[in-house]
Amino acid sequence: MTPLTPLPGRDSALLSLSSMLDAARAGRGGALLVRGEPGLGKTALLRYAMGEADGFQVLSGCGVDPEADLPYAGLHRLLRPVARRLPESPELSTRQVEALRRVLDGEADDPGDRAVLLPAALLDLLAVLARDAPVLVCVDDVDLLDAPSREALAFAARRLGGDGGEAVVILLSCGDDDGLPPPGIPVLTLSALDASACAEVVGRVAPVAVAKGVRLRLAAAAAGNPQAVTELVAALTADQLGGVRPLPDPLPPCTRLQHAHLRQVRALPEQTRRLLLIAAAEDEMDTNLLVRAADEAGLDLAALEPAESAGLVRVGPAGVEFRHPQLRAAIYQTAPLARRRAAHALLARLLDAARQPLRRAWHRAAAGLAPDHELAEELETAAASARHRGGYATASAAYERAAELSTGDDGAKARRLAAAARDAWHAGRSARARDLLDRALPTAPGAAARGELELLRGDIDLRDGRASDAYEALLTAAHRLAPIDPELAVRAMMRAGEAGVYAGDHRRFLQVAAQAAPLRGAAVSPQATVMLDYLEALSAIFLGRFGAALAPLRAVLDGAPRIDDPSALIWASIAALILGDNAQGRVMAARAVALARGRGALTMVPKALEFSAYAEFWTGRHAAATANALEGLRAATETGQGNGACHHLAALALLDAIHGDEQTCRLRARTALDRAGLYGLGLPAALSTWALAFLDLSLGRHADAAGRLRGLARAGPGQGHMAVAALSVPTYVEAAVRTGASDAARAAFTTFEPWADSTSSPDNLALAARCRALLSEGGEAEEHFRAALELHAVGDRAFERARTELLYGALLRRRRKRAEARAELRSALESFERLHADRWAEWTRAELRATGEPARPRPTEPDGELTPQQRQIARLAAQGATNREIAAQLFLSPRTVEHHLGNIFTRLGVRSRVELANLLP
Repeated sequence: MTPLTPLPGRDSALLSLSSMLDAARAGRGGALLVRGEPGLGKTALLRYAMGEADGFQVLSGCGVDPEADLPYAGLHRLLRPVARRLPESPELSTRQVEALRRVLDGEADDPGDRAVLLPAALLDLLAVLARDAPVLVCVDDVDLLDAPSREALAFAARRLGGDGGEAVVILLSCGDDDGLPPPGIPVLTLSALDASACAEVVGRVAPVAVAKGVRLRLAAAAAGNPQAVTELVAALTADQLGGVRPLPDPLPPCTRLQHAHLRQVRALPEQTRRLLLIAAAEDEMDTNLLVRAADEAGLDLAALEPAESAGLVRVGPAGVEFRHPQLRAAIYQTAPLARRRAAHALLARLLDAARQPLRRAWHRAAAGLAPDHELAEELETAAASARHRGGYATASAAYERAAELSTGDDGAKARRLAAAARDAWHAGRSARARDLLDRALPTAPGAAARGELELLRGDIDLRDGRASDAYEALLTAAHRLAPIDPELAVRAMMRAGEAGVYAGDHRRFLQVAAQAAPLRGAAVSPQATVMLDYLEALSAIFLGRFGAALAPLRAVLDGAPRIDDPSALIWASIAALILGDNAQGRVMAARAVALARGRGALTMVPKALEFSAYAEFWTGRHAAATANALEGLRAATETGQGNGACHHLAALALLDAIHGDEQTCRLRARTALDRAGLYGLGLPAALSTWALAFLDLSLGRHADAAGRLRGLARAGPGQGHMAVAALSVPTYVEAAVRTGASDAARAAFTTFEPWADSTSSPDNLALAARCRALLSEGGEAEEHFRAALELHAVGDRAFERARTELLYGALLRRRRKRAEARAELRSALESFERLHADRWAEWTRAELRATGEPARPRPTEPDGELTPQQRQIARLAAQGATNREIAAQLFLSPRTVEHHLGNIFTRLGVRSRVELANLLP
């Protein structure tokens, strides 16, 4: 195993310090000044050096503001531990001992030759100490030391090095200040960490495993500053870090880091600070606007030079860039209110109302305090424009400010808060959306306004609450809206129907569809028509009238793509999958994902990815399905959609079962089942049960598999799902037949056969033919198997085709038709190996051996023997990720990762991560 890096992203700095300590042990001293902006890890590097200084005498100190004007206060703090050595040092002259003693006695006067005598005395004292053991001197924040102490340390540091015999290392640190370093001392300048190192710091300082999406967001917010990472992590709960609950919006401030930044800002001239405040007040401060702002404020643009020289800001063609986001926040938040308002008013005067309406309105609003009807309207109009361009987060903030500026009781405030909540939800900020809804509901005038707010509340609950509660809220909203706004009422009923589907309560879905049908005459928009067609189609399916579902399903598939909306494309994807048009289902789902991303509608992305994963799964693209489900799981977690995350976990468990990954399948399925049980989510509960049953089937536990699926068929709302129970019938038929329960298998098949026949899908018809084969004997079974394979040949589901070949080959072997059996089994083995369905490949090899033909090993790439999940773990481990970090990224437990790595090492014939890194490209 490779050792953990003590400070992520600082390998070269750590090497430099270790080399200096090793040189001191060999009698060669040296000095180094570590410099960089606040929070980059200067103190951590000095502490690392002290921790590595075994056998050294360590002297440490730190500059502090209150003592910066006290001569020799820094040396007094540094040398007190060795004060007793002064009488024992005959190598020092009487005058040197007296000079050092005066410092240690706290005498601040400065005799005429003290400026020369004391630095030399310090150097000689360090040399004396080094005769017993190497000496390490560490002084943090040397820029805050009093000037005489700083000069004495610089004098000593410049004279170390070479083979002079002084086994002394002096390490100093300072801020990013042009006043330092003193000439003649080597400098190590720290830069911001890259995103990978910053994300690693998150994992190091967090008390729990951090979800990948959370880790990446915190790393981005910290902008490469490890101190910011530490403060952000400390401000969050375990559930927020683990992705169980959404992050606060906005993220909490990093107060210690802001204070460190402000120390440098306060030292700047007044005109410089005024210009910095103006720049901090505008998110998009380009150079032209800065020049105009300085002129408008009567300031010389050259006043910004001290801030540039100090490295606080950089001005280029793209505009003004602050050294760190926390610096900008500190400058703005600590400025007096009057000055902030003046900066906003100035910027509002400079921005063009036609070309920059939202920015201008925003600054006008920030410059005012009292409610303002006209300004609120201006901000609302600008927010609507931003929303159409996909800026949901920006639009939400603008709507919220417009609500704060609203006057009167005409419902404008509630309307604007509702818009702010809706756009916050679309931007993936569910916690913020709930807060805004809580503020909007008490002021909402009339049934229409309250119905719209209840619709949004139900929509959020559908994704992160109890399905039954979401159903009730959405149905209430629909009834409230029906006489006032039929179009919106249809949307509410559609969402209520989705809540019924999520809960696995098809009776509730049927009730919603029946109540929505009379609205077809009043709600005539293309989107409402598609929703009503969808409700009608699924009602027919739940009632077993599959033929009646075909026309409305095709209407959804035809009408939805004409609507520029991710939800409509998702409905089209579902319709295509039900009809057996898997390719079209993939296209519609992919379009929904792309459209949601393009609009910034982050809450729609996980849902679109659900059906994209299903479509990839049905067509045998298991790697793509796994990637989509993992991405959907991260997106759902990041946007506070616990129910969506549960659904993706269940889908991943089903894929794990296919790949034969028993431990991961059980972990993910149980996690999904726990959430499903708490929130009444029948759909992910059913998928998880199917996954566990399929795993049992692959392990030869046929009775267990049949028992699980029998229970699934009988499960009520919140525990099962009618559609999943129907889709899993071929799995149940196989398990039941193997346990001798053929009559039960025949009864179950009667629910699957009519649906398969109604879709005319080759894949569905092939599965039906396979079920008939399993329920038949002898030549009749062979005939059904051949029919199934002919249908598979024009279908998409390569995995199911291989399973049919395996079952057919096994039948042929039992009937002593070995040559024919081998042909089917070879084809099945090739497919299973390509799809990394390991358990099924093992069954197929066993069948081949039973025919008298040993299964030949196949040539592979270095990681070709691994499942898709194992490949992900192997590559992350090869890149240096810890087990804990891999677990957080892939939503596993560290113990599961450890188990997988053991299997990976065995399969690839390696013994360590170093060998793994050398093996994998």
